[in-house]
Amino acid sequence: MKTSDFSFDLPAHLIAQQPSGQRGQSRLMVVDRQTSSYTHRMVHELPEILTNPPFTTPEGPPLLICNNSKVRKARLIGKSVQTGSRVEFLLLSPIPGHAFCWKALIQRARRRKIGNVYAFFDLSGAQAAQAEITGKEDGLHIIRFDRPVDDAWLDCYGHTPLPPYIKRNDTPDDADRYQTVYARNYGSCAAPTAGLHFTDELLDRLAAVGITIAYITLHVGLGTFLPVRTETIEDHAMHEETFSIDKENALKIETAQTLGKKIIAVGTTSVRTLESAWDSGLKMREGSTSIFIYPGYQFKTVDALFTNFHTPESTLIMLVAAFAGRELIMKSYTGAIQEGYRFFSYGDAMLIG
Repeated sequence: MKTSDFSFDLPAHLIAQQPSGQRGQSRLMVVDRQTSSYTHRMVHELPEILTNPPFTTPEGPPLLICNNSKVRKARLIGKSVQTGSRVEFLLLSPIPGHAFCWKALIQRARRRKIGNVYAFFDLSGAQAAQAEITGKEDGLHIIRFDRPVDDAWLDCYGHTPLPPYIKRNDTPDDADRYQTVYARNYGSCAAPTAGLHFTDELLDRLAAVGITIAYITLHVGLGTFLPVRTETIEDHAMHEETFSIDKENALKIETAQTLGKKIIAVGTTSVRTLESAWDSGLKMREGSTSIFIYPGYQFKTVDALFTNFHTPESTLIMLVAAFAGRELIMKSYTGAIQEGYRFFSYGDAMLIG
């Protein structure tokens, strides 16, 4: 299957550069796979939508699956000690057993050589850390800091890792809005963006109508956001991302499945976690996944999907097309563009039933 089969033209003004004025006040396209049609609603209407068919069945209301990974302030802006040039880093993951070392994406990576040294500064201009490129692994640079760099340090000196299609610097508001209200476990370098629409008030309203939530964790990294650069999608290699499902939440999911209730994944990362953890049933599990879901894939756990509108030719739109059918997804995206929906991380949402 061609990567270009998942391309579409999107006017630049529909790429959301800011979150909605108030969290949870985004538009929602509800897509019906049975009738190959869609309707226009609002995210705050979810309690009403999900307590009606096809999401609620005679067996009861659905179970939502949410990814509670927390986004690190993983973007660092450094200065080359050798040349004085400004260089951006995206810290992907610390290296176990190697103090002070991280895997990182570095701006203009081909220019960066082993032995290059970079300095990082606080707002006053005082040096906060220094790091040296010490190696490469799987196409990523290994950098070693001169002091511990943990999530507390990154909260002080890092930046919210907004995606490159957001053409502005991050602000203090992004530290809140580019994080789900239920984020608990640090580890992501990009947000599981479908969850950005949920507020504490919406979660309370969902609970009030009998809709429960199970929380899983997948730390978002290259496997989620790396572009597909191959001509055919089958040639694309996914990077591994770590995930976990604890005993309590695995039991919620298994019980809902046994009772015949619908399982609704909030976001593509929740889908990939559930499908990766499936083994003749879903149990407590911790591991890593490089699962790549594209049309032809047979889903084992997910009955419905709440998600954002994704970038052209990405693994994310391919997953959504696998779930709903490529023709219906491309038709829905065309309709969303005609209706002026806002796209990508800070954009509007889609519910596929």
